[in-house]
Amino acid sequence: MTFNDIFKSSFLEKVSGFSFIDAVIALGAAFLVGMFIYLIYKKTFSGVMYSRPFNISLLLLTMLTTVVILTVTSNVVLSLGMVGALSIVRFRTPIKDPMDLVFLFWAIGTGIILGAGFIPVAVLGSVIIGLTLVAFVSKNVVDMPYIVIINCTDESAESETIGLMKKKFSKYRVKSKTVTASKGIELVLEIRLKGGETQFVNELTAIPGVTNTSLVSFSGEYAS
Repeated sequence: MTFNDIFKSSFLEKVSGFSFIDAVIALGAAFLVGMFIYLIYKKTFSGVMYSRPFNISLLLLTMLTTVVILTVTSNVVLSLGMVGALSIVRFRTPIKDPMDLVFLFWAIGTGIILGAGFIPVAVLGSVIIGLTLVAFVSKNVVDMPYIVIINCTDESAESETIGLMKKKFSKYRVKSKTVTASKGIELVLEIRLKGGETQFVNELTAIPGVTNTSLVSFSGEYAS
């Protein structure tokens, strides 16, 4: 076997087996579907801080996964090597919102389907998933959860504070109560606001013995 034979068998045959048109179609579809995922994420985002780089990464992740699948489907040995290589990769970026994880799986799954050549399945599935997300997120949330942190100097201020909370809200929940000799009483309450009305914070602060009142958005997690 000559060097030319080795060169032909290991390189030229793979190049000749590559379909440029199929790759362009798959990547074009990946870009369009990735843009659809990008727009759906931007429209349905309901967190505290919108991350545009994360949203762009969804588009790029769809295209990158398509490229990987296009490569490994043409070579069994390469596919096994790719699985072994990806098994040792560790991603350190924390996913705080479960919906972000859904979008990540959506982008990766779509890239796999497009790379395998099932473009109609990827398009139809993405449209159904996108419409489902928009339908659920577009519904107005009547009550938004918030956390109220109230610092009181004594029990009298605490009692008056609880009385005001009972008048303002039909339902509230005490998340924690901390009593210290230096700072007094700290109450952490979970409430739900209608229409974003925050006037009650001023009324709480005006109560004698209340030194500080803070209102923060509640995402469902709290650590005391």
